[in-house]
Amino acid sequence: MGRWLLPGQDARPSPGKNSMPLNSVNTNVGAMVALQSLNRTTDELSATQKRISTGYRVSDARDDGAAYAVAERIRGDMAATTSANQQLGGVKGLLEVTNTALQNVSTTLQKLKELTVRLADGTITAEQRTQYQAQAKALTTNIQSFITDASYNGLNILDDAAATTVKVISNGSGTYYSFNSFSALGQVYNNVSGANGWDQAAASAALTATGALGQAITNTLTQLNNFGSYSNYVDNQITYNKAILDAQESGLGALVDADMAKESAKLQALQIRQQLGTQALGIANQAPQTLLSLFRG
Repeated sequence: MGRWLLPGQDARPSPGKNSMPLNSVNTNVGAMVALQSLNRTTDELSATQKRISTGYRVSDARDDGAAYAVAERIRGDMAATTSANQQLGGVKGLLEVTNTALQNVSTTLQKLKELTVRLADGTITAEQRTQYQAQAKALTTNIQSFITDASYNGLNILDDAAATTVKVISNGSGTYYSFNSFSALGQVYNNVSGANGWDQAAASAALTATGALGQAITNTLTQLNNFGSYSNYVDNQITYNKAILDAQESGLGALVDADMAKESAKLQALQIRQQLGTQALGIANQAPQTLLSLFRG
């Protein structure tokens, strides 16, 4: 409800004790408001420029402490997984060398088996037997070389008399994959090392399933199967770790990466706001100068 005014009474409210004069040389309210707005724009512009220059929405804990803490944990997991994959890469090389050596041993044993069949024949001459035995000696020497030369980075898991357990880091959590090395010298080469001295009876016995040659072939094929399985595991684990790294990187990007298109548009808008704010501040700072005209004669 409006109030009644006496004749000659002003309808405007009278200034209170705390009211500020609009025209003052001591306090420039317009400049204060313009400066506050300009400062806010400058702060936003600095933050936007930081996101554009770093490519990150969250580049340090000051941007978003919680998101930065999560991002650092993810980065640690990614570094650990990457390190595990590098180690698996070394193990893959070791197993490939081992498998190659075993394949050569297997091929050579098949050739030795052909010679042993001839040595087991009672109709060959003494001269022929000597020649076959010399060939057998060359083959067994090859087998020994394949085994002793199967080293990778100073490690030979094919020539391990103790057949120790090999423990391999398989992921960033420190999980181990274990497999056993193999004493190929003891279980393969030693069985056939005397092939150059086999007579008809010894050669015939060697060809049986439980004979020297038969057992050497069985042991070799068993280990080919085992080390092939080890290689498959390592290959699959490397592929899986890479998939995990891709997923982690994608999640990290969604958490901390800046939207560059959005930030570019925002930068242009803020630059315009900054220019306008600077002009507004300049106009506000000129306001007290107009008061001087009131005192000119």
